[in-house]
Amino acid sequence: MIVVNTEYVPGMQITELRGMVQGNVVQSKHIGRDIAASLKNLVGGELKGYTELLVEARRIAVGRMMAQAEELGANAIVNVRFATSNIAAGAAELYAYGTAVTVIPLPAMPLPVVVAEAPETPEAVEMPEVPEASGEAEA
Repeated sequence: MIVVNTEYVPGMQITELRGMVQGNVVQSKHIGRDIAASLKNLVGGELKGYTELLVEARRIAVGRMMAQAEELGANAIVNVRFATSNIAAGAAELYAYGTAVTVIPLPAMPLPVVVAEAPETPEAVEMPEVPEASGEAEA
């Protein structure tokens, strides 16, 4: 399955629109992550527990979106976007959505063949004489 955040897949032609597809997951914070995050928040820095939570949530949401696209007979999803929202205290939703499509490779375009004939020899062209510079500036 091809998944891109652009409106088209380079080198491919969209032959059929299958419809909008989406995948979402609601995850709650783990009490251990909450405590560790609270402590880390005091000193600053990355909250790795939450980063891991979001990475896993994104993986699940994209997987669900891809499964829905496969059910529709698509082989690609274009214009993929992500959104997040708070559902309740300690719980957040990650939502992935896009357009399921069928794509095929663009036909290979043959390179143009150019047959060039040897140019005829031009007649000698006389060049006008250029006066030598005297080194003095003219006023």
